[in-house]
Amino acid sequence: MPTTTVPVSTGTLSAAAFAPFGWLPVADTDPADGQDTLHFEWADPHLNVIAHFPDEIERSATGSPLCSVLYRHASHTQALMVLNVDAIVAVAAADVTFSTAADLETVRAFRLRPLDTFVLHRGTWHWGPFPLGSEPVRLLNVQGRRYAEDNASVDLAASTGSVLELQA
Repeated sequence: MPTTTVPVSTGTLSAAAFAPFGWLPVADTDPADGQDTLHFEWADPHLNVIAHFPDEIERSATGSPLCSVLYRHASHTQALMVLNVDAIVAVAAADVTFSTAADLETVRAFRLRPLDTFVLHRGTWHWGPFPLGSEPVRLLNVQGRRYAEDNASVDLAASTGSVLELQA
């Protein structure tokens, strides 16, 4: 099956736009603080710093990032904060099956800047964050320590015949 490329525009990270996929932490003085909470089914929350490098991703002929695989964790939420460079993340709701090309229309991409912070709902499909420039993106990461045991993925080309070109 030949693979086609589906363009996805990148939006600005905001609480309303990100709500189907997770939430953005708020100040402790905000009345909404605590409405959403982290969940770790295996009682294994872990904090570390991770990095993603520019050479981890494919790019189109025009240099746009190509997303060919999405990942998710059913047992825990995941919190991420970009520490150092502009980046991009693609997400889709947990109930998307990626069994048809039409499912690709549910994917949203967000441009991230240093100190942008977000939490992924359990099961949210995600790709990245990956850097937009030539430097690796460093991320403060809170997720289940045993995430490797709960790291489902979907190969978009195999399941839908397409990959996503993220237009940052």
